Amino acid sequence: MKWTGAKLVRYALEQLGVRHTFGIPGVHNTEIYDELAGSPTIRPVRVTHEAGAAFMADAVSRTSDSIGTLLIVPAAGVTLASSGIAEAYLDGIPMLVISGGIRTDSEFHNQVHEIDQLRMVEGYTKARYRIRDHREIVPTLYEAYRVATGGEPGPVFVEVPANIQLFPGEVDEPPPFKHGAGIAVSDDAITQAVDLLSRAHRPGLFLGWGAHGASDVAVAIAERLNAPVATSLQGLSVFPASHPLHTGMGFGPAAVPAATEAFKQCDCVLAVGVRFGEIATGSYGIQPTWRLVHVDINPDVFNVNYPADVAIHGDARDVLERLLAALPERSTSCSRDDEALRAQIRRDKERYVAEWLAHDSGARVNPARFFGQLRASLRDDAIMVADDGNHTFLAAELFPVQRSRHFISPTDFNCMGYCVPAAIGARLANPQAQVVGIVGDGAFLMTCMETLTATELKLGIVYFVLHDGELSQIAQAQKLPYNRKACTVLPSFQVRGVAEATGAAFLSMNTNADVAPVIAEALRLADEGRPAIVDVNIDYSKATRFTKGIIKSNFERMPAHMKLRMAGRALYRRVVRPTEPEPT
Repeated sequence: MKWTGAKLVRYALEQLGVRHTFGIPGVHNTEIYDELAGSPTIRPVRVTHEAGAAFMADAVSRTSDSIGTLLIVPAAGVTLASSGIAEAYLDGIPMLVISGGIRTDSEFHNQVHEIDQLRMVEGYTKARYRIRDHREIVPTLYEAYRVATGGEPGPVFVEVPANIQLFPGEVDEPPPFKHGAGIAVSDDAITQAVDLLSRAHRPGLFLGWGAHGASDVAVAIAERLNAPVATSLQGLSVFPASHPLHTGMGFGPAAVPAATEAFKQCDCVLAVGVRFGEIATGSYGIQPTWRLVHVDINPDVFNVNYPADVAIHGDARDVLERLLAALPERSTSCSRDDEALRAQIRRDKERYVAEWLAHDSGARVNPARFFGQLRASLRDDAIMVADDGNHTFLAAELFPVQRSRHFISPTDFNCMGYCVPAAIGARLANPQAQVVGIVGDGAFLMTCMETLTATELKLGIVYFVLHDGELSQIAQAQKLPYNRKACTVLPSFQVRGVAEATGAAFLSMNTNADVAPVIAEALRLADEGRPAIVDVNIDYSKATRFTKGIIKSNFERMPAHMKLRMAGRALYRRVVRPTEPEPT
């Protein structure tokens, strides 16, 4: 039988359960777009920028069981999408990246887009394939899916040359897709982990994104061990914030008080699906005074930064279910009183929120009042999409997340511009869920025109633009050593103008009195299928615990002579030149 390459791509994607593709059509992929236009199960989504396409695909993978899929033009499309592809790579998010390619049947050279794409994307993809023959298309896409979703997930790149898409080729009857086998877990490692955990006096759990499919088992283990639970930023949603053992993001000096206090005398940590990277550890501020049981799908993360006493290679759910089955019903070693621990966590949380509410925000919006009201106004199944910036850590500290995969944000690649397009991907993948975006003004400027896609598709998303006129996370970091803001003050711009240009509704939240009514109206508009942009006059004058913690940790790690230099410069700029004008 003879099929075009484009038809074979469509067949494979339908078999894989792909529901959306994201990208922009061009001369090297129009055949695939034409095929998908006739698919009963796949909806190709045109975007305004390929970076937005990659962030949308990322969000589909994070918030659903469908794999986020790009369909982009070669060369320029790939480079523009690279930030989102690299974000998925470092965050462990599966993604299929399907690119057109130059004609391989041409005798001519220097074709448009002629570049070695596989070499270009090598550093931020799990695997790369270039189709040479029609017979390779279906098995290659199946293999790409298995690689993208197997082990630690990540993006996989497949180049399909234009001529193979266009012309029919001889193929056998394409087979249906079959999933691969899982990872066998070591019995000895389980036994060692159970021994450590059952003998611990004050155990704790530290959960990352890799545990997102095992929330219920993590809850059961935490209750059996009477252990406080902290999460990484990316894993913020994997343990319900309403649970009395939940403490918050991180557990070192950059964590909220509930986590810092609950883990203060911890003697054994069960870490699941977390890499102990820079953000997860508050810039490596966590000091390992405990034994470590480390569970991860990727064995390469073991003994990196923090040594493991027991390392268990395997899927989080498989491992936790086996640990739960083997752990005794009640550890005789645990020295904590169940109710005392829960009461302490509750008090520490209440005091921290009270501290924020007592902060005088003047004529601006207090972050705790904003996030508190937003939580009260949303359903438990609402999905929050945060961008990268100061607002990310405000959300992490002040917005309780109740369901797994319902809070997403860029993490290890730490890419600004994520929120606006990612919220579109999340809403397409979860059409019945409330979806809200939390984005700083600097990040909003990067991808705000993607709101046009939300308007075109009639997606009821609310974007809260936390507007303070600065790149505030960096501006706050500049305050202590520099006493001035170099290139972090933004030019004035009208958020209303962006809403008008893209067809979104516009609302303004100027003071605390506006918080409740504006949130209610924005959600009402979203329920009608209209995106809404809310300009929030946010007060960033109070730093998060995360910001204060990482500044302190980084300073303490400096050599003595550098500490003296930094302190001397800071003192000089405050005493000798306190009124030096800001750089322009």
